[in-house]
Amino acid sequence: MKLYYHPASTTCRGIVLFAADSGTALDYQLVDLFTGAHHQPEYASINPSRQVPVLEDDGFRLTESSSILKYLADRTGSPAYPVDRRQRARVNERMDWLNTGFYRDFGYGLVYPQVFPFMRRADDKVQQATVAWGQEKSKGWLGVLDRDLIGPGNAYLCGNDITLADYLGAPMVSLAEVLGSDYAAYPNVRRWMNTMKARPNWPKVNEAFYRYMVEPAKTQRFESV
Repeated sequence: MKLYYHPASTTCRGIVLFAADSGTALDYQLVDLFTGAHHQPEYASINPSRQVPVLEDDGFRLTESSSILKYLADRTGSPAYPVDRRQRARVNERMDWLNTGFYRDFGYGLVYPQVFPFMRRADDKVQQATVAWGQEKSKGWLGVLDRDLIGPGNAYLCGNDITLADYLGAPMVSLAEVLGSDYAAYPNVRRWMNTMKARPNWPKVNEAFYRYMVEPAKTQRFESV
């Protein structure tokens, strides 16, 4: 199986971490987002949306990180995607929650417009309003994540066992570190993130994220959470 990816990508890192943790062999094909390789005709013929990741398995192509994680978990029989109907529904629910409101407001509303020049709004007032909206909404979502989804009693997003929801969500939440946040306002989120970051494969999988996104951002000031 081949994975078209970039090692710093939020939507790719969870897949790479799951593959490493589960011993799933993937042929990694770099798509250099920093040079615009995803916009070239060759890659557009693979994914017309011009985004990563893409999984290719014997002629079958699959986009979207959530779908890829589920496909890989089913293919390998991973306990991270339980077969029990209600347990699996809970994992699906958490993944949908992350992929919709949370990532929309946190990633695309707060983090990316401040970090990536091509996502900054051309008008300064529009930029300020976008970031202020994203910040307010993100704090609300993080409060729900901290208080209601993880809470004081759960080690992970769906209880005390790691699931695909954690693999999908941890890279999204880790974007707070680009803004200089240590999750202090969200102690349960911080505890969960520390648990994820303690996984043996986390440092290697996230090396490019810290090198290309977190470290350079330390010299800048951002609106944070």
